[in-house]
Amino acid sequence: MQTPRRRRSTGATRLVLVTAGCLAVSVVGTSTEVRPPQQAVVETSAGTFVIDLLPDLAPNHVAAFIKLAQSGGYEQTTFHRMVKYGMVQGGDPISKDPAKRNLYGTGGQNLVKAEARAPKMTGGSVAAVLVPGRPDSAGAQFFIVIGDQPALDGQYTVFGRVADGMEVVQKISAAPTDAEGRATERIEIRRVTIRDTPAPEPEPFSTETNAELGAYRAVLETHAGPITLELFADKAPGHVRQFLRLASAGVYDGMAFHRVAPGFVIQTGALNTRPAPLTPKQQALVRSLPPEFNDTKHVKGIVSMARGDDPASASTSFFICTGTSTALDGVYTAFGRVVDGLPAVETIEASPRTGETPNERIELKTVRVVKVGGP
Repeated sequence: MQTPRRRRSTGATRLVLVTAGCLAVSVVGTSTEVRPPQQAVVETSAGTFVIDLLPDLAPNHVAAFIKLAQSGGYEQTTFHRMVKYGMVQGGDPISKDPAKRNLYGTGGQNLVKAEARAPKMTGGSVAAVLVPGRPDSAGAQFFIVIGDQPALDGQYTVFGRVADGMEVVQKISAAPTDAEGRATERIEIRRVTIRDTPAPEPEPFSTETNAELGAYRAVLETHAGPITLELFADKAPGHVRQFLRLASAGVYDGMAFHRVAPGFVIQTGALNTRPAPLTPKQQALVRSLPPEFNDTKHVKGIVSMARGDDPASASTSFFICTGTSTALDGVYTAFGRVVDGLPAVETIEASPRTGETPNERIELKTVRVVKVGGP
Protein backbone atom coordinates (compact mmCIF):
# COMPACT_ATOMS: atom_id res chain seq x y z
CA MET A 1 0.00 0.00 0.00
CA GLN A 2 1.42 3.35 -0.99
CA THR A 3 0.83 6.76 0.44
CA PRO A 4 -0.77 9.16 -2.08
CA ARG A 5 1.76 11.71 -3.30
CA ARG A 6 1.80 14.69 -0.97
CA ARG A 7 1.44 18.16 -2.41
CA ARG A 8 2.73 21.00 -0.29
CA SER A 9 0.25 23.85 -0.08
CA THR A 10 2.01 27.13 -0.77
CA GLY A 11 -0.88 29.55 -0.90
CA ALA A 12 0.64 30.88 -4.14
CA THR A 13 -2.27 33.22 -4.79
CA ARG A 14 -1.59 36.22 -7.00
CA LEU A 15 -1.79 39.23 -4.70
CA VAL A 16 -2.47 42.84 -5.52
CA LEU A 17 -1.87 45.33 -2.69
CA VAL A 18 -3.99 48.40 -3.14
CA THR A 19 -3.86 51.84 -1.55
CA ALA A 20 -6.66 54.16 -2.53
CA GLY A 21 -4.42 57.17 -2.17
CA CYS A 22 -2.01 58.76 0.24
CA LEU A 23 -2.10 61.34 3.00
CA ALA A 24 0.40 64.18 2.84
CA VAL A 25 2.67 63.28 5.74
CA SER A 26 6.09 64.69 6.43
CA VAL A 27 9.00 62.29 6.25
CA VAL A 28 10.12 61.25 9.71
CA GLY A 29 13.71 60.24 10.35
CA THR A 30 13.89 56.59 11.39
CA SER A 31 17.56 55.84 11.75
CA THR A 32 17.23 54.85 15.42
CA GLU A 33 19.50 51.96 16.20
CA VAL A 34 17.72 48.70 16.94
CA ARG A 35 19.17 46.13 19.29
CA PRO A 36 18.77 42.69 17.69
CA PRO A 37 17.43 40.14 18.07
CA GLN A 38 13.98 41.45 18.90
CA GLN A 39 10.42 40.39 18.29
CA ALA A 40 7.04 42.06 18.03
CA VAL A 41 4.19 40.33 19.86
CA VAL A 42 1.00 41.30 18.01
CA GLU A 43 -2.16 40.79 20.07
CA THR A 44 -5.32 40.88 17.99
CA SER A 45 -9.00 40.18 18.48
CA ALA A 46 -8.39 36.92 16.58
CA GLY A 47 -5.39 35.79 18.63
CA THR A 48 -1.69 36.55 19.02
CA PHE A 49 1.21 36.09 16.62
CA VAL A 50 4.91 36.92 16.89
CA ILE A 51 7.18 38.61 14.35
CA ASP A 52 10.95 38.26 14.23
CA LEU A 53 12.23 41.74 13.34
CA LEU A 54 15.02 41.94 10.73
CA PRO A 55 17.06 45.13 11.29
CA ASP A 56 19.97 43.77 9.27
CA LEU A 57 17.76 43.74 6.17
CA ALA A 58 15.69 46.88 6.74
CA PRO A 59 16.93 48.97 9.71
CA ASN A 60 14.80 52.02 8.98
CA HIS A 61 11.60 50.04 8.51
CA VAL A 62 12.22 48.11 11.72
CA ALA A 63 12.95 51.30 13.65
CA ALA A 64 9.78 52.94 12.37
CA PHE A 65 7.70 49.86 13.25
CA ILE A 66 9.14 49.75 16.79
CA LYS A 67 8.54 53.46 17.29
CA LEU A 68 4.91 53.18 16.25
CA ALA A 69 4.38 50.06 18.36
CA GLN A 70 5.88 51.58 21.49
CA SER A 71 3.80 54.74 21.11
CA GLY A 72 0.57 52.73 20.76
CA GLY A 73 0.21 53.67 17.11
CA TYR A 74 -1.10 50.25 16.10
CA GLU A 75 -3.67 49.90 18.87
CA GLN A 76 -7.27 49.68 17.58
CA THR A 77 -6.14 49.60 13.94
CA THR A 78 -7.60 46.76 11.89
CA PHE A 79 -6.65 44.25 9.26
CA HIS A 80 -8.58 45.85 6.45
CA ARG A 81 -7.66 43.72 3.42
CA MET A 82 -7.03 40.01 3.04
CA VAL A 83 -6.82 37.11 0.59
CA LYS A 84 -7.80 33.75 2.08
CA TYR A 85 -4.61 31.83 2.92
CA GLY A 86 -2.74 34.35 0.79
CA MET A 87 -2.10 37.54 2.75
CA VAL A 88 -3.38 40.03 5.31
CA GLN A 89 -2.86 43.80 5.34
CA GLY A 90 -3.21 46.19 8.27
CA GLY A 91 -1.68 48.96 10.33
CA ASP A 92 -3.46 51.93 8.75
CA PRO A 93 -4.07 54.55 11.50
CA ILE A 94 -7.26 55.65 9.71
CA SER A 95 -8.72 52.20 10.40
CA LYS A 96 -9.11 53.14 14.06
CA ASP A 97 -12.28 54.94 12.96
CA PRO A 98 -15.04 52.53 11.79
CA ALA A 99 -16.81 55.43 10.08
CA LYS A 100 -13.92 55.91 7.63
CA ARG A 101 -13.91 52.42 6.16
CA ASN A 102 -13.84 53.74 2.60
CA LEU A 103 -10.50 55.42 3.37
CA TYR A 104 -8.80 52.34 4.83
CA GLY A 105 -5.50 51.77 3.05
CA THR A 106 -4.77 55.47 2.49
CA GLY A 107 -3.22 56.40 5.83
CA GLY A 108 0.14 56.25 7.54
CA GLN A 109 2.24 56.41 4.37
CA ASN A 110 5.37 58.42 3.35
CA LEU A 111 7.21 57.83 6.62
CA VAL A 112 10.18 55.67 5.59
CA LYS A 113 12.72 55.99 2.80
CA ALA A 114 13.12 53.05 0.44
CA GLU A 115 15.35 50.18 1.51
CA ALA A 116 16.43 46.98 -0.24
CA ARG A 117 13.62 44.93 -1.78
CA ALA A 118 13.40 41.27 -0.80
CA PRO A 119 14.49 39.04 -3.70
CA LYS A 120 12.01 36.37 -2.55
CA MET A 121 8.63 36.88 -0.93
CA THR A 122 8.44 33.68 1.09
CA GLY A 123 5.73 32.49 3.44
CA GLY A 124 5.63 34.42 6.71
CA SER A 125 7.29 37.54 5.29
CA VAL A 126 6.17 40.83 6.82
CA ALA A 127 6.59 43.67 4.33
CA ALA A 128 5.92 47.38 4.02
CA VAL A 129 2.96 48.53 1.93
CA LEU A 130 3.83 51.02 -0.81
CA VAL A 131 1.85 53.47 -2.89
CA PRO A 132 2.25 52.13 -6.45
CA GLY A 133 5.17 53.79 -8.22
CA ARG A 134 6.44 55.58 -5.10
CA PRO A 135 9.38 53.71 -3.52
CA ASP A 136 9.68 56.15 -0.57
CA SER A 137 6.03 55.78 0.48
CA ALA A 138 6.37 53.07 3.16
CA GLY A 139 4.98 53.81 6.61
CA ALA A 140 2.68 52.32 9.19
CA GLN A 141 0.93 49.83 6.93
CA PHE A 142 2.28 46.31 6.49
CA PHE A 143 1.21 43.04 4.95
CA ILE A 144 1.99 39.41 5.74
CA VAL A 145 2.08 36.66 3.12
CA ILE A 146 1.01 33.24 4.29
CA GLY A 147 2.59 31.16 1.52
CA ASP A 148 5.38 31.85 -0.97
CA GLN A 149 4.35 34.61 -3.37
CA PRO A 150 6.79 34.62 -6.30
CA ALA A 151 4.69 37.25 -8.12
CA LEU A 152 5.82 39.73 -5.43
CA ASP A 153 9.54 38.89 -5.54
CA GLY A 154 11.78 41.96 -5.63
CA GLN A 155 8.91 44.44 -5.18
CA TYR A 156 8.67 45.09 -1.42
CA THR A 157 10.91 45.57 1.59
CA VAL A 158 10.65 42.71 4.08
CA PHE A 159 11.37 43.85 7.65
CA GLY A 160 10.09 40.85 9.61
CA ARG A 161 9.01 37.25 9.52
CA VAL A 162 6.26 35.49 11.47
CA ALA A 163 7.97 33.26 14.04
CA ASP A 164 4.91 31.91 15.82
CA GLY A 165 1.14 32.08 15.52
CA MET A 166 0.81 31.75 11.76
CA GLU A 167 -2.45 29.90 12.41
CA VAL A 168 -3.80 33.22 13.73
CA VAL A 169 -2.70 35.00 10.55
CA GLN A 170 -4.40 32.26 8.53
CA LYS A 171 -7.57 32.78 10.54
CA ILE A 172 -7.47 36.50 9.86
CA SER A 173 -6.95 35.87 6.14
CA ALA A 174 -10.09 33.72 6.06
CA ALA A 175 -12.31 36.48 7.47
CA PRO A 176 -15.17 37.63 5.23
CA THR A 177 -14.46 40.30 2.62
CA ASP A 178 -16.40 42.28 0.05
CA ALA A 179 -15.95 42.00 -3.72
CA GLU A 180 -12.87 44.25 -3.53
CA GLY A 181 -11.14 42.14 -0.87
CA ARG A 182 -11.81 44.58 1.97
CA ALA A 183 -12.72 43.18 5.37
CA THR A 184 -16.38 43.31 6.27
CA GLU A 185 -15.71 42.62 9.97
CA ARG A 186 -13.30 44.40 12.30
CA ILE A 187 -10.27 42.37 13.36
CA GLU A 188 -8.37 44.78 15.58
CA ILE A 189 -4.78 44.96 16.72
CA ARG A 190 -5.08 45.44 20.47
CA ARG A 191 -1.41 45.83 21.32
CA VAL A 192 2.04 45.39 19.78
CA THR A 193 4.77 44.68 22.34
CA ILE A 194 8.48 44.71 21.50
CA ARG A 195 10.59 42.16 23.38
CA ASP A 196 13.98 40.48 23.22
CA THR A 197 13.79 37.19 21.36
CA PRO A 198 13.53 34.35 23.91
CA ALA A 199 15.61 31.21 23.71
CA PRO A 200 14.08 28.60 21.37
CA GLU A 201 11.83 26.00 22.96
CA PRO A 202 12.55 22.31 22.43
CA GLU A 203 10.34 20.45 19.99
CA PRO A 204 7.31 18.86 21.62
CA PHE A 205 7.91 15.31 22.85
CA SER A 206 11.66 15.59 22.34
CA THR A 207 12.63 15.10 26.01
CA GLU A 208 10.36 12.22 27.12
CA THR A 209 11.81 8.73 27.51
CA ASN A 210 10.26 5.88 25.54
CA ALA A 211 8.59 4.67 28.76
CA GLU A 212 7.09 8.11 29.32
CA LEU A 213 5.75 8.19 25.76
CA GLY A 214 3.79 5.04 26.54
CA ALA A 215 1.66 6.95 29.05
CA TYR A 216 0.03 8.99 26.27
CA ARG A 217 -3.09 8.24 24.26
CA ALA A 218 -4.28 9.92 21.08
CA VAL A 219 -7.97 10.68 20.54
CA LEU A 220 -9.00 11.13 16.93
CA GLU A 221 -12.03 13.42 16.84
CA THR A 222 -14.04 12.54 13.72
CA HIS A 223 -17.53 13.25 12.44
CA ALA A 224 -18.36 9.62 13.30
CA GLY A 225 -17.21 10.01 16.89
CA PRO A 226 -13.95 9.78 18.85
CA ILE A 227 -11.41 7.03 18.24
CA THR A 228 -8.90 6.45 21.07
CA LEU A 229 -5.49 5.00 20.27
CA GLU A 230 -3.04 3.21 22.52
CA LEU A 231 0.50 3.89 21.26
CA PHE A 232 3.27 1.28 21.06
CA ALA A 233 6.21 3.28 22.37
CA ASP A 234 8.08 0.04 23.12
CA LYS A 235 7.85 -1.20 19.52
CA ALA A 236 7.99 2.01 17.44
CA PRO A 237 9.22 4.84 19.68
CA GLY A 238 10.29 7.09 16.81
CA HIS A 239 6.89 6.86 15.13
CA VAL A 240 5.03 7.38 18.41
CA ARG A 241 7.16 10.40 19.27
CA GLN A 242 6.61 11.95 15.84
CA PHE A 243 2.87 11.18 15.81
CA LEU A 244 2.42 12.86 19.19
CA ARG A 245 4.53 15.80 18.02
CA LEU A 246 2.45 16.34 14.88
CA ALA A 247 -0.82 15.89 16.78
CA SER A 248 0.09 18.38 19.51
CA ALA A 249 1.15 20.93 16.87
CA GLY A 250 -2.23 20.69 15.11
CA VAL A 251 -0.81 19.25 11.89
CA TYR A 252 -3.71 16.77 11.61
CA ASP A 253 -6.44 19.35 12.26
CA GLY A 254 -9.03 19.39 9.49
CA MET A 255 -7.58 16.57 7.41
CA ALA A 256 -9.79 13.99 5.72
CA PHE A 257 -10.08 10.23 5.63
CA HIS A 258 -9.17 10.09 1.96
CA ARG A 259 -9.15 6.32 1.51
CA VAL A 260 -11.76 3.75 2.57
CA ALA A 261 -11.14 0.12 1.65
CA PRO A 262 -13.68 -2.10 3.45
CA GLY A 263 -12.16 -5.13 5.12
CA PHE A 264 -8.72 -3.60 4.68
CA VAL A 265 -8.06 -0.04 5.95
CA ILE A 266 -9.31 3.49 6.44
CA GLN A 267 -6.56 6.04 5.84
CA THR A 268 -5.98 9.70 6.76
CA GLY A 269 -3.13 12.13 7.42
CA ALA A 270 -2.31 13.17 3.84
CA LEU A 271 -1.24 16.82 3.80
CA ASN A 272 -3.06 17.53 0.54
CA THR A 273 -6.38 16.93 2.34
CA ARG A 274 -5.74 19.74 4.80
CA PRO A 275 -7.85 22.84 3.97
CA ALA A 276 -5.33 25.31 5.41
CA PRO A 277 -1.61 25.31 4.60
CA LEU A 278 0.78 24.32 7.35
CA THR A 279 2.34 27.14 9.30
CA PRO A 280 6.15 27.40 9.07
CA LYS A 281 6.36 26.04 12.61
CA GLN A 282 4.23 23.03 11.66
CA GLN A 283 6.05 22.49 8.38
CA ALA A 284 9.36 22.33 10.25
CA LEU A 285 8.06 19.29 12.15
CA VAL A 286 7.19 17.25 9.05
CA ARG A 287 9.94 14.79 8.16
CA SER A 288 10.44 11.29 6.81
CA LEU A 289 10.76 8.48 9.33
CA PRO A 290 13.13 5.51 9.22
CA PRO A 291 11.12 2.27 9.47
CA GLU A 292 10.54 0.54 12.79
CA PHE A 293 9.09 -2.72 11.53
CA ASN A 294 8.07 -4.96 14.41
CA ASP A 295 6.22 -8.17 15.23
CA THR A 296 2.77 -6.56 15.55
CA LYS A 297 0.19 -8.32 13.37
CA HIS A 298 -1.97 -6.10 11.18
CA VAL A 299 -5.40 -7.09 12.47
CA LYS A 300 -8.56 -5.05 12.95
CA GLY A 301 -7.89 -1.94 15.02
CA ILE A 302 -4.11 -1.78 14.45
CA VAL A 303 -2.77 1.65 13.48
CA SER A 304 0.18 1.77 11.08
CA MET A 305 2.08 4.34 9.01
CA ALA A 306 1.52 4.58 5.28
CA ARG A 307 4.53 5.05 3.01
CA GLY A 308 5.69 4.96 -0.60
CA ASP A 309 8.05 2.48 -2.20
CA ASP A 310 10.92 3.69 -0.04
CA PRO A 311 10.65 2.06 3.42
CA ALA A 312 11.91 5.35 4.92
CA SER A 313 9.25 7.51 3.25
CA ALA A 314 6.60 7.46 6.01
CA SER A 315 5.71 11.00 7.05
CA THR A 316 2.22 12.02 8.17
CA SER A 317 -0.28 9.60 6.60
CA PHE A 318 -1.48 6.62 8.63
CA PHE A 319 -4.15 3.94 8.41
CA ILE A 320 -6.36 1.90 10.71
CA CYS A 321 -6.84 -1.74 9.78
CA THR A 322 -10.45 -2.85 9.44
CA GLY A 323 -9.56 -6.51 8.89
CA THR A 324 -6.63 -8.90 9.01
CA SER A 325 -3.93 -8.08 6.43
CA THR A 326 -0.93 -10.40 6.77
CA ALA A 327 0.70 -8.86 3.68
CA LEU A 328 1.36 -5.71 5.72
CA ASP A 329 3.13 -7.52 8.58
CA GLY A 330 6.78 -6.58 8.89
CA VAL A 331 6.73 -4.16 5.94
CA TYR A 332 4.70 -1.30 7.47
CA THR A 333 5.37 0.19 10.89
CA ALA A 334 2.54 -0.57 13.31
CA PHE A 335 2.61 1.97 16.14
CA GLY A 336 -0.73 1.71 17.93
CA ARG A 337 -4.17 0.19 18.21
CA VAL A 338 -7.74 1.33 18.74
CA VAL A 339 -8.78 0.80 22.37
CA ASP A 340 -12.05 2.72 22.17
CA GLY A 341 -14.18 3.88 19.24
CA LEU A 342 -14.27 0.87 16.90
CA PRO A 343 -17.91 1.70 16.06
CA ALA A 344 -16.68 5.04 14.68
CA VAL A 345 -14.08 3.18 12.59
CA GLU A 346 -16.83 0.91 11.26
CA THR A 347 -19.04 3.90 10.44
CA ILE A 348 -16.26 5.45 8.39
CA GLU A 349 -15.59 2.08 6.73
CA ALA A 350 -19.27 1.90 5.67
CA SER A 351 -19.25 5.38 4.07
CA PRO A 352 -20.44 5.55 0.44
CA ARG A 353 -17.49 5.71 -1.92
CA THR A 354 -16.35 5.45 -5.50
CA GLY A 355 -13.62 2.86 -5.59
CA GLU A 356 -11.68 3.67 -2.43
CA THR A 357 -12.52 7.40 -2.48
CA PRO A 358 -15.33 8.57 -0.15
CA ASN A 359 -18.16 10.33 -1.97
CA GLU A 360 -18.34 12.95 0.77
CA ARG A 361 -15.60 14.42 2.89
CA ILE A 362 -14.95 12.49 6.10
CA GLU A 363 -13.11 14.87 8.38
CA LEU A 364 -10.51 14.26 11.04
CA LYS A 365 -11.29 17.33 13.09
CA THR A 366 -8.29 17.11 15.39
CA VAL A 367 -6.09 14.65 17.28
CA ARG A 368 -6.09 15.25 21.04
CA VAL A 369 -3.16 14.05 23.11
CA VAL A 370 -4.05 12.87 26.61
CA LYS A 371 -1.92 11.40 29.35
CA VAL A 372 -3.23 8.34 31.12
CA GLY A 373 -3.64 9.13 34.80
CA GLY A 374 -2.59 12.73 34.19
CA PRO A 375 -4.20 16.09 33.38
